[in-house]
Amino acid sequence: MYNQIKMGFCPIGKFVFSHEDAKKQKALIESKMTAMGINYIGLDDILKDGIVRTYEDAGLVLEFFKRSQIDCLFMPHCNFGTESAAGLIARDIGAPVLLWGPRDGAPLEDGTRLRDSLCGMFATSKVLKKLGVKFSYIENCSIDDRAFEKGLDRFIRASNVVRKFKNCRIGMAGNRIDFFWSTIINESELLRRFGIEVLPIDLARVIMLTKQKAGESRNEYIEESKRWANEIDISEMSGDAITNVLALRDVLLEFARENRLSAIAVESFMTIIEELGACISFAMALVSDSGIPCVCESDIHGAISSVIAEAAGLGSKPSFFADLTIRHPDNENGLLLWHDAFPLSLKDPACSGKLAGHWILPGFKPGMAHWKLRDGDITIVRFDGEDREYRLLAKEASTIQGPFTQNTYVWVEMAGWKEFEKKVIDGPYIHHTSCIYGKYHDVLMEACKFIDGIEFDG
Repeated sequence: MYNQIKMGFCPIGKFVFSHEDAKKQKALIESKMTAMGINYIGLDDILKDGIVRTYEDAGLVLEFFKRSQIDCLFMPHCNFGTESAAGLIARDIGAPVLLWGPRDGAPLEDGTRLRDSLCGMFATSKVLKKLGVKFSYIENCSIDDRAFEKGLDRFIRASNVVRKFKNCRIGMAGNRIDFFWSTIINESELLRRFGIEVLPIDLARVIMLTKQKAGESRNEYIEESKRWANEIDISEMSGDAITNVLALRDVLLEFARENRLSAIAVESFMTIIEELGACISFAMALVSDSGIPCVCESDIHGAISSVIAEAAGLGSKPSFFADLTIRHPDNENGLLLWHDAFPLSLKDPACSGKLAGHWILPGFKPGMAHWKLRDGDITIVRFDGEDREYRLLAKEASTIQGPFTQNTYVWVEMAGWKEFEKKVIDGPYIHHTSCIYGKYHDVLMEACKFIDGIEFDG
């Protein structure tokens, strides 16, 4: 699960206290990380016993880790702490930093102590602050405590959010929908401040390639549509309509692969629907299920939100792009998450899904997705900004029972709905959110420590 993140393992010691006990702590930490499946790179090849003990070690360690292209840095204090070396390494590494030390044992019978790891961390944390280094911290605990494993998991996920965010490349298929002023963004500021690139994709070319692919692979798509008919009701879709939808999926995925896209925002109506003879919800749902978040209505900030949400989940599951719509009729903290292109893999197994018309806009061609999502914990995420102020909103919720509605949907309950509603209204947010199954509030809060220019709002 953690293999995609390369962690630099940088044990810190000092010439005082027991070096033998420091080696023992280092071995225990490595054993724990191996058991968790963490992909880490240690210092055994460049330092005696693989432990930083002097100021002079800092240069060697920095050179080694930069050459290794690590994504994050873990600095456990194994007997005390060489705070000068730790500070220089953390300052110059340019990656998220985690500080921790094992809970120290009782003094020996003669009154001496093998280590003062906690004391050493107090010194190092002061130096990190002095040098302007942003860092995370796991509370001083034993290696077998749940807090240690939970803290490592949180830090790795947060580091993945930072990594994905800083390398974000969003494909924009088509233009901003003209009457959606809420999705107007400052593209140049995203590029300048965060390095986020928006790649325009000509919608006419998308449509042309889709029709071409549908014609060339018609027989294969007809056979595939028969398999989908075993899972959901597609009886309202003509052969040409379902063929075009499946072809669009493949065209969008090909664009994503060729251009190294992190996500795609699509001008999801009107022209593309008229040209393909079908709503494209199912195509977008299948693209999202293939590992590339695909959001509707040209919402670039929404696509970035989806990248962030899926990075918190380590890419193990798709997000779904939902409107915050109506409050639950009976639950004061309940809300409907709704739209039309939620990934099919998230469907409630008890629900029989279908592709059909649009109940709000009856003139639309069929192809809208209709199914309820499964139960579970959900994190609601929105990256947004105005006037050079960017925020990341995150709120955890749990699914609840609620009335039937059309299109893709799920009812959720959250603590403190009124406060959350006020946050969204006060902005800089809109009603679009990226949602992912799991509890990632603390992961996203931690990630924001390492991204300049984003204020966490949760």
